Amino acid sequence: MHVDAVLNSGGVQHSITGNGKPQLALRIQDKMSAKHTQATINELIAGSVGGAAQVLVGQPLDTIKTRAQVAPSPMDILTQTLRKEGFFALYKGMASPLLGIAGVNSLLFASYGISKRIISPYPNLSLKEIALAGAMAGAANAILASPVEMFKVRMQGQYGGKNDKRLRVVVSDMWKEYGFKKGVMRGYWVTVLREIPAYAGFYSAFEFSKREFRKRYGEELPVWALLASGSTGGIAYWLSCYPFDVVKSRIQLRSTPPTGTPVQYITHELKTIVVESGFRGLFKGLSPSLLRSIPAAASTFAAFELTRGAFDLPPPLH
Repeated sequence: MHVDAVLNSGGVQHSITGNGKPQLALRIQDKMSAKHTQATINELIAGSVGGAAQVLVGQPLDTIKTRAQVAPSPMDILTQTLRKEGFFALYKGMASPLLGIAGVNSLLFASYGISKRIISPYPNLSLKEIALAGAMAGAANAILASPVEMFKVRMQGQYGGKNDKRLRVVVSDMWKEYGFKKGVMRGYWVTVLREIPAYAGFYSAFEFSKREFRKRYGEELPVWALLASGSTGGIAYWLSCYPFDVVKSRIQLRSTPPTGTPVQYITHELKTIVVESGFRGLFKGLSPSLLRSIPAAASTFAAFELTRGAFDLPPPLH
């Protein structure tokens, strides 16, 4: 016996065939797939705007941080930079992240949204699950973050001399001399090691702060609460990974690529830093990094959330 029936419920048609199985599941699956695709696009758009805000706000202190990692005093670097090269020297290397940050942050926020949906189909993840999703997003983000930051630190490592190079020349020289793996992607594995704990801390601290604010102010948080939550995430980012960032800067600034396996040259670099400067050497430049993280991370998250709201983009699905 074959039975065909069409039922209307809430404007949705349910087709039932003789085997008794409704086609509703397929319709729901198609709709959820479309929503997930739209959510990813939303995260890409808002992530791009958030990334640009991060670069514009945080670049001066990022330049000081990079130079401090291979020099004695951050404040001495600040005064020397301003005196010898002028204020705009603090924005050295900005072109690389500004051009690449749209891709980097888009990949980061999209990977984070996808990772949450992989971990759980439900929207309210625990902080442990948030940390895991952040770690997964960080690992994916390193693919773009590594080359963008490599060219950024090499630009920041120029001190206003006659032989300073423009970004396109730096990129061209690295490609011609060392190729893709040892040139463009130099420092990739240490970037992966940095990004995994960094974004686990970043997102879990951000979500923890937001949840605490929501207990008092409700679901619609004021902008200042988003800024404060973003700042908390930024501080947690650096406290979770800083020694690896010092290693990354040294590897990427060196004139020649490292030798041996990633484990070997990263371990060698860590030992060298400790021998040269003690364990404090692993945290050179941390002060400007923490100072930078407050406005930079705050502006990133605020721009991300406000952009999504301005375009009436729904919150990411999980």
